Amino acid sequence: MEKKLIAVVGATGLQGTGVVDALVKEGSFAVRAVTRNPTTYQGKAHEVVQGDLTDLASMTNAFRGAHGVFVVTNFWEGADELAQGTLAVEAAKDAQVQHFIWSTLPNVEKISNGRFTVPQFTGKSAVDEVVKNAGFAHYTFVQPPFYFQNFHGHTAPHQQQDGSIGWTLPIDPTKKVLHMADIHDLGKVVAGAFLHPEKVGNGAYLSLAAEVNSFHDVVEAFRANGKDYTFYQVPAEAFATFFEGAGAVAQLLGYIEAYTYMGPTSEAQVHLANDIATEPFTPLKEWIKTSI
Repeated sequence: MEKKLIAVVGATGLQGTGVVDALVKEGSFAVRAVTRNPTTYQGKAHEVVQGDLTDLASMTNAFRGAHGVFVVTNFWEGADELAQGTLAVEAAKDAQVQHFIWSTLPNVEKISNGRFTVPQFTGKSAVDEVVKNAGFAHYTFVQPPFYFQNFHGHTAPHQQQDGSIGWTLPIDPTKKVLHMADIHDLGKVVAGAFLHPEKVGNGAYLSLAAEVNSFHDVVEAFRANGKDYTFYQVPAEAFATFFEGAGAVAQLLGYIEAYTYMGPTSEAQVHLANDIATEPFTPLKEWIKTSI
C-alpha cells in the first residue's frame, strides 16, 4: 500500500528539519520537503519541490497529492505571517489536503489585555482562525517553545561587567515560566499528530515543552555540565536601552514572567503534546552535554 504523503514547508529551517527527520524515522509516511531553493536541499526527505509562501501557484503545486502539510512562517525574515499563512491554507484547500498542521504561538496581546506587544507570537496566532474556518477534514496547532538552540543564538551567554560569563536580563530568575525544548523535538509532536488525527485533528493545540524552567534552573543545568555561568536581573526600563531591539526583548520577557511562555492555560496542551509524541523529548542537561 502506497504511503500517504506529508509536505513540510520550511524544510531547511530548524522546525521543518525536525519534522522531516521525525517523519522519516517513524516511517509511516512519504515526506516531501518544500523549500524556495530545492537545488540546495540536503535533508532526509524522500523528495523535494520548490514552493514560496508568497506564490499561490507554487504552493498549490507543492501540496498537490499530499495527505497532510506542516506549515511554518518566519517572522525574522520579514514575513507577513497572516498573508503567508492564509496563502498556505488556500493552497492546501486547492490541493485537497486532508490534515493541515500550523506552527503557531500564543496571542500575547489578548492574553495580557494589551499590556505586552510581541508580534512574533501574535502574528502567528492571527492565522489560527483562518485555519479553523477553512474546512479541513483535520487540522492541528503546534506551538514551539523557547528553543535550547537559542543558547547558541540570541540568548547565548556573554561576558558580564564583573568579568563572568552569563546573562543580564529583565526577568525574575526564580520563576519557572520558560517552556523549553530542543526544537528538533517538535517533529516528534507533528509526526504523532499526523499518526493520530482522531485524537488531535479536531483543532487541538499541542505545546512542546521538555521542561518548564526558571533561569536559575538554566544556570544550574549549565553548571552541571561544567559551565559556571551567572545571571543578573535588571529592570526592563534599563534593559530596553542596552541595544537596538532590546525593548522588544523586554516585552517578550515581561510577558513570559507574567503569563509563562505558552500562556496561563497551557498545561493540558503540554500534556497532550507529550502524549502524542512519537519519542521522548531531550532534557536540557542532555542537550548541553552534546551541543555546547
